[in-house]
Amino acid sequence: MIFTVTVATGHQLCSGTDNYVFLTLVGSEGCSERTLLDTSLYDDLERGAVDSYSVTVLNDIGEIMFMKLEKCKYLSHDEWYCRYVTIKPPTGESKVFPCYRWITDDMEIEIRDGKARLPLDDHNEVAKQHRYRELQQRQKIFRWKEWQPGFPHSIDANVSKDLPRDVQLDMTKVVDFTYNYSKVIGNLYLNKFLDMFQTSWSDFSDVEQIFVGISNTTSEYLMQHWQEDFMFGYQFLNGTNPVIFEKCNKLPDKFPVTNEMVETCLERKLTLEEEIKLKQEPGPENPIFLPTDTNYDWLLAKMWVKSSDYQIHQTVTHLLRTHLISEVFAIAMYRQLPAVHPLFKLLVPHIRFTIAINTKAREQLICECGLFDKMNSSGGGGHVYLVQRAMKDLTYQSFCFPEAIKMRGVESRESLPYYHYRDDALKVWDAVLGFVTDVVNIYYIDDEAVEIDNELQAFMEDVFIHGLRADNSSGFPESVSTIQTLTEYLTMIIFNASCQHAAVNFGQYDWCSWIPNTPPTMRCPPPSEKGTVDMHYIMESLPDRGRSCWHLGAVWALSQYQDNELYLGMYPDEYFTEQPVKEAMEKFRTNLQEITWLIAERNKDMELPYYYASPDRIPNSVAV
Repeated sequence: MIFTVTVATGHQLCSGTDNYVFLTLVGSEGCSERTLLDTSLYDDLERGAVDSYSVTVLNDIGEIMFMKLEKCKYLSHDEWYCRYVTIKPPTGESKVFPCYRWITDDMEIEIRDGKARLPLDDHNEVAKQHRYRELQQRQKIFRWKEWQPGFPHSIDANVSKDLPRDVQLDMTKVVDFTYNYSKVIGNLYLNKFLDMFQTSWSDFSDVEQIFVGISNTTSEYLMQHWQEDFMFGYQFLNGTNPVIFEKCNKLPDKFPVTNEMVETCLERKLTLEEEIKLKQEPGPENPIFLPTDTNYDWLLAKMWVKSSDYQIHQTVTHLLRTHLISEVFAIAMYRQLPAVHPLFKLLVPHIRFTIAINTKAREQLICECGLFDKMNSSGGGGHVYLVQRAMKDLTYQSFCFPEAIKMRGVESRESLPYYHYRDDALKVWDAVLGFVTDVVNIYYIDDEAVEIDNELQAFMEDVFIHGLRADNSSGFPESVSTIQTLTEYLTMIIFNASCQHAAVNFGQYDWCSWIPNTPPTMRCPPPSEKGTVDMHYIMESLPDRGRSCWHLGAVWALSQYQDNELYLGMYPDEYFTEQPVKEAMEKFRTNLQEITWLIAERNKDMELPYYYASPDRIPNSVAV
């Protein structure tokens, strides 16, 4: 019996191989001979190639359960990225075997065909053993580690090269990331300021010098209007940290402000809407700053609030609640869900590069003496403390977007209009929920199928123990027993890795590049009495020239999309081969396109368009 075998090699840099590659078919009744995939006088398995071979099987091996690919050294070792293999028997339809893996050194991998199967769907002992072996191998290389006490556990790898090859950044991503960061200083003409650490800016016009190489509509608008109270408030609605505020039904006892104190600056007969207090304990040395104070007093007070907000945004909203939590889901997925499981296929596009980018951050950004220490006031260990404190208040409800909005009391569009982050993200949540519901219902026929899925339950437990540190007060489920609960949980994972990360990441240059608006650090203490602040004190409070340039370069690099970015709903790697899932994907993309159109229509007439939660600008995963 002669099978036609087609092998597709990846398009990444250096994804082809000159090594020997052997194929073995494993059936329910036996195995084929080990066959060398080679065409005479032809360079096989090169980057982007799709090669065909004839494989002869002498004996009846029954139904093909999986196939083995083995790479062996020829002259020197190299790496090969296999996208997929198709196998066509003499009669009948072809089977597609999705791979999407790197095969390194002398290595053998086993691949199931593309049909997704729950554990209960595999009755053959060969198939059951394959699932078991795959997870055993994965658990040896995807190990948990505590990077800092109290943090969610992360991957056990100190540097990027120690990561499993399949989750390392590909060559293009590495080049782009390095370029965006190492070249940004030169591209933005900041070199002349880098050796000017400890040198203060003279005034706001002096700060504008570092924007000579930049053209950005939002940041330019912000530079013109940042001192206005409207713009100060607007940023809490639709800036980089639109999750920090909540409805206040009662003023805290330690906020001793009366309506009479602020009645001259209240609008629309509202009460206590614009006060700022820089320190938490009332007292004569902790004055409450008001819009009626001197311009410099009020301006510096707002700058302190924005600087504090920036620390929370970077460490809690961004680092902890998108990066670190998404890494937990990624590691648990690799450890507990085999490649044939439908939930592995569903989730894997949404954890792409997450483990790698977080490892790079632990190497260079948030480590001791890393970039965080160089430019942020919460560096030097402060960022670690903020994450540890936030972990104690982390709840499952706060990750489920509709519930999070209700918890903060900001769900009403009538009471709180122009909250574009809420309005757009709710649309995206509903689209993701619809897609996940369609996929889950294809494979789980009832709640019992969910409850008896031992691989799913192990995944949930791994997340709970290592991500949430087994904290029952978090409300994170340790197991799942219904389709409805599972659907919400998976929606939460995908939404957080895509829409939520995009909303709090890609606006960083827009809103944080103008240093006076969002100072990453403040060098002088807040004033203890009113009327003492002048321009000199403000300039001495702001970051010096060198640190300002580090900050500007960082927010620029972090806000860049990659040339090969995969946006929400784009699934070029076909892990799923079944038609019902492909139809669900197409329906998902149609819904996302409709949301994109609605957002674009609204933005047409806006001076400050909001597009961070527009699906055409939402990458599938946390990858920067």
